[in-house]
Amino acid sequence: MAGAKMLHAGPAIRGGMTFTSYQFGIFVAVVFGAYYLPPLRRFQVQLLVLASLVFYGSGQPELLPLLLLAVLGTYLCLVLAFDNRALWMPAGIVFNLALLAFFKYKLLFIDLAAVHPTGVAPLDVLLRLPLPIGISFFVFHNISLLVDLTREKQPPRLREVFLYIIFFPQLVSGPITRAGQFMPQIAPKQLGDVDFVAAAKWILTGFFFKLYVANNLNEMTSYMDYPLYETVSTPDRWLLVFLYSYQIYADFFGYSAIALGLALLFGYRLPVNFDLPYISVSFSEFWTRWHISLSTWLRTYLYIPLGGNRKGPARTCLNLMIVMTLGGLWHGASLSYALWGMLHGLLLVVERPFLRFLGEAGPVVRVARMGVVFFSVTMLWIFFKLPNFDHALGYLAGMFAPTDNPNPTKLFRNMALLYAFPVLIQHLGIGALLEGKLRRWEPYLYGALAAMAWLEAGPDAAFIYFQF
Repeated sequence: MAGAKMLHAGPAIRGGMTFTSYQFGIFVAVVFGAYYLPPLRRFQVQLLVLASLVFYGSGQPELLPLLLLAVLGTYLCLVLAFDNRALWMPAGIVFNLALLAFFKYKLLFIDLAAVHPTGVAPLDVLLRLPLPIGISFFVFHNISLLVDLTREKQPPRLREVFLYIIFFPQLVSGPITRAGQFMPQIAPKQLGDVDFVAAAKWILTGFFFKLYVANNLNEMTSYMDYPLYETVSTPDRWLLVFLYSYQIYADFFGYSAIALGLALLFGYRLPVNFDLPYISVSFSEFWTRWHISLSTWLRTYLYIPLGGNRKGPARTCLNLMIVMTLGGLWHGASLSYALWGMLHGLLLVVERPFLRFLGEAGPVVRVARMGVVFFSVTMLWIFFKLPNFDHALGYLAGMFAPTDNPNPTKLFRNMALLYAFPVLIQHLGIGALLEGKLRRWEPYLYGALAAMAWLEAGPDAAFIYFQF
């Protein structure tokens, strides 16, 4: 047993707090207690902004000025856009995309192994700054702010902009909330309005999927990394790919669930980010169920402005390929990420002409389609897991050729099934059962989830999306 780890002191975000650390539990309790004190009720927004800065600064204090620059620069462009939207809204978008490109894609052009990459001392210092955690997410929030709110009559207050962009439950890994959805929620909150039951359900579920499912599976799927995968037999390489498919879902879903629960404690509703994606019967349905906030953002701010499906079949296919390829590159400057997105785009294009003929399929055909979608999505996770393209190809090659390792790594397959089982059960519809005939057993279920997350938590592992 892993022993008493539900709120364990996990690996810090470069020395800071994670959702699964004791420090974070204390942090939330203190902020929650102060948030609803009558004397501080007028300052709830400011308190959450301050708490969010403390949360981010605990991990990357040296990058707090960058976070402030991103928010203040965006706000300046937002205010100016009310006088000249045609100029300042694009300028704000370019400003944010430049920040993202500088920190995320600089390795494509600069060799940081050199002592003085550019020879300009201030620029060299900037280039050596680490990748800001959550930059992909707060840049997308900034762009949503510029597009959505420049259509309003007047700009919001600076503290409201700060809260929308850096609200700590969603700051480092989403969900990506549209400004038009979040900003209207900024109002004084009452303790009596908090849905404690719903918040507890989300938080307990998130901890369970992260600590019990994702962290335990991570101990096994670490053998997918180079050079460890060279010690794994061919059948186990196949097993590891499917285990990673369950792990990445549990990790992403776990973070999003905790974020939703935390936001509810402070009176805010974030969008549901995952809706049983592995029961999808088409690739287009998969992208309405997987990382919903990201796919919604890409559709709203990229696919539709490109023309969507309004300019004929050929242009629609091109738009899909562009959006999915850029969605892949959003995760990082890597050929593997680009190919992952491109292949998803290709699958969307290929299936598109056939969807109209498959709408009323029977249960057997539906199950077969689920299998095809799940298998294809799972195989593509190899490129996501291994951003180094050569390593991804090496792993794939070993799946179709016998390995000559005389003493391969032994995987405990029974344990693998045990840790993956909750994802399978969830996708088979246990939620619908709990809302119906088994509702009276719901408290016992959540108690069991808490106990398993406490007693059988896997070895500490950072949330996967922290790297983006």
